[in-house]
Amino acid sequence: MEKITFNLTELHKHGTAFFEFLALRKQFFVDQLGWDIPHDDDVEMDQYDNPKAYYSLVLKDGKVVGGMRAMATTAQWGSHTYMLRDAVDGKLIGIPADIIPHAEVTPNVWEATRVVISDTLGTQAERSECLGLVLDGVVEQATAQGATEIIALCPPVFARTLRQLGYPAKIIGEPYTNLHDERRYVAMAMPAVRRNVAKAPQATPLPKSAHLMPQLAVHAPAKI
Repeated sequence: MEKITFNLTELHKHGTAFFEFLALRKQFFVDQLGWDIPHDDDVEMDQYDNPKAYYSLVLKDGKVVGGMRAMATTAQWGSHTYMLRDAVDGKLIGIPADIIPHAEVTPNVWEATRVVISDTLGTQAERSECLGLVLDGVVEQATAQGATEIIALCPPVFARTLRQLGYPAKIIGEPYTNLHDERRYVAMAMPAVRRNVAKAPQATPLPKSAHLMPQLAVHAPAKI
């Protein structure tokens, strides 16, 4: 497996990878979890897929098998900023306004969303490798622009998964239950530092289609 990273100015360098990532998101968040988020028959794409977004994807045999979106907490595009801040400001349906104590607005903190791993990765070793590479790509992009921390909305179990992958994560808010899939999610933060791969133990088993913070409430429809 190999990782690629890019923003919208660099899509042309990676063929259909971006479209494949959007299609993988649609298969998981819409087809499997049943989220009511913007999509068509092929892809899922929302207001945060804009010129402020960065992407970290993983390829296997030339096909996208995992990915994540990220952006600085200083990002703003039209009436939207980043997912957790928009939730705090009451702009999203389904994510509590008190999901985090305070919405950061600083280049030192980035938010990661829409994490997904393909069901075609059938072993735990493959899925752990894929998630680790996805996270590595986000950290590389964030630190290149001066970030020191990454926040995300994830299932609570991901705190342990991230630590076992070499990324020490901490919970920074109260968990809530998503109305679309009835799963629990909570905000987390981890330092934007390169992990020690040699010492990182095998991670806790991931669900067949794992989305980290994925992203998660990231998918909430907007009120405006």
